[in-house]
Amino acid sequence: MRSSIATVSVSGTLEQKLTAIAAAGYDSVEIFETDLLSCAASPREIARQLDDLGLTCALYQPFRDFEGMPGALRQRALDRAERKFDVMAELGTDRILVCSNCSPHSDGDRARIIDDFRALGERAAARGVLVGYEALAWGRHVYDHRQVWDIVKAVDHPAIGILLDSFHSLSRNIPNASLAEIDPGKIVFVQLADAPLLSMDLLFWSRHFRCMPGQGDLDVAGFVAELLKLGYDGPLSLEIFNDRFRAGSTALVAQDGLRSLVAVHDQATRLIGQRSALPAAAPISGIEFIEFAASDDEAARLEPMLAGLGFAKVGQHRTLQVDRWQQGGINLVVNREPRGFAHSYGVMHGAAICALGLTVPNPDATLRRARALNIARYDEATQRDGSGMPALRGVGGSLIYLLRDAGTERIWSDEFRTIPGDSQDAGLMRVDHVAASVDIDEFLSWQLYWTALFDVAKQVELDIPDPAGLVQSRAIEGSDGAFRVTMNASGGRGTLSSRFIGNVFGAGFQHIAFTTSDIFATARRLAENGVELLAIPGNYYDDVVARFALDAELVAQMAAHNILYDRDEAGNEYWQLYTRAFDKRFFFEIIERRGAYAGYGAANAPIRLGAQSRYRIDRFA
Repeated sequence: MRSSIATVSVSGTLEQKLTAIAAAGYDSVEIFETDLLSCAASPREIARQLDDLGLTCALYQPFRDFEGMPGALRQRALDRAERKFDVMAELGTDRILVCSNCSPHSDGDRARIIDDFRALGERAAARGVLVGYEALAWGRHVYDHRQVWDIVKAVDHPAIGILLDSFHSLSRNIPNASLAEIDPGKIVFVQLADAPLLSMDLLFWSRHFRCMPGQGDLDVAGFVAELLKLGYDGPLSLEIFNDRFRAGSTALVAQDGLRSLVAVHDQATRLIGQRSALPAAAPISGIEFIEFAASDDEAARLEPMLAGLGFAKVGQHRTLQVDRWQQGGINLVVNREPRGFAHSYGVMHGAAICALGLTVPNPDATLRRARALNIARYDEATQRDGSGMPALRGVGGSLIYLLRDAGTERIWSDEFRTIPGDSQDAGLMRVDHVAASVDIDEFLSWQLYWTALFDVAKQVELDIPDPAGLVQSRAIEGSDGAFRVTMNASGGRGTLSSRFIGNVFGAGFQHIAFTTSDIFATARRLAENGVELLAIPGNYYDDVVARFALDAELVAQMAAHNILYDRDEAGNEYWQLYTRAFDKRFFFEIIERRGAYAGYGAANAPIRLGAQSRYRIDRFA
């Protein structure tokens, strides 16, 4: 696969954009006209920079309002094209994008349009230029790639071909199968963009909400698969218009873009039954352990909380100051080492969830996939006492350890000395999900991280009201529910997710949800153990009676233990309670799923956030 990206996709000056694009590893770049016009460097100087960076200019774009123009406007359009050809010669590119006309002056007469492109083709051929005609989804007369292909066939000129853009086709629900009618030899260029499914004006949707393949809801992989079936072997390029991307980190967006291209090409290759160069995305069998970084003082305060939740300290590392706490199928690791990764993480963030241990079928294969996706490996993890647990960098600099499905017990027995465990078991069985809070500008980036690397899928995105603003929340899950992570982000500075990021100096995991088979028995045990729970207001329980017609005595028990409740349309139930946060950093959730309830109690999230906001210390009070 040859990769490319349009300069409009990232922030910065043209020189800064090109530097970041080259550093991310792209093969080529599309120069967006506005970026060039606003640049102090000449086209020849930009060409020299491209050469120094190891990039080529794959396309110059866009050329607007060309076909169907009347009288003098037609001649002016052809003269403008000649000027663009001059610029292209200096940039060292031979391909230009001509998008379908949006001008109110344009004539949609098909014969006129064909004549215009024949005239342009003659001029382009004389300059060694290939013209890619693109259907804008909001074009005045031409808005469908099938229309463009009919025109290109009728023009029948070697310098005139079709340029395909996944957004323009998919936003209009044009079937991907229609691409099969196109001669691959006439495809001048291919641009890719994803987008969330929104109901709005096509132009506004395109200009503000495009995202990288895999970050939205369009079938970009199916689009690419049809092109691969045709035999298209040209560049796959990104053209992304997104307000956050153009205001965010140039390097991060460029890196995400290349990762998305690698992932979508891999997915498309598999869709058509061809062998991919990448190992397959691995299913996650579960979370084998969750690791906490803590100083001795922090650990001394955290351990009573873990004991209160029913965990027993069952192991001590043979050589390190690391303890294993266990209950049911849950393993928590508290790392008090005065050196190494966890110590550094703790110095930066304070007591925090610093790592997840995930089980996969073949860690080596997942490492190879991560390398192809430019996901950084943490090498120290493979050297530490021969643990055999390779690790990747994850959210907020945390680690994702990769464990082989069948080898976890050996790691515990080899690395940890068993000690007698004494606990007041609370009936917790396994980790249901973990929740991460990330900066709003990285919200899509971390979703792409999980979906590109592992065999998981995004769920419907939700807007959760926090007293200080809206929180965007999206769950990412394995098909069997063995692994679930929720990503949360907010533009409001006072929301819980934003305060967490401020308190711990960066993104990270904010809470862990454990399952129980009897939430009332668990709640009673937590009360006996002195665990401080998040207090839920009485108004909530009055409403629960009205909404769900629950028995009054049952609701009274719920209120006594601060238990929240939800039920889906099929009658499946979700019960949940929350602890208070440890040092205003992370907290725990206890849940019971009854039946096939698949959500996370979203209706209760505003209640929980409101309850947590009451513990906020107002520095201006």
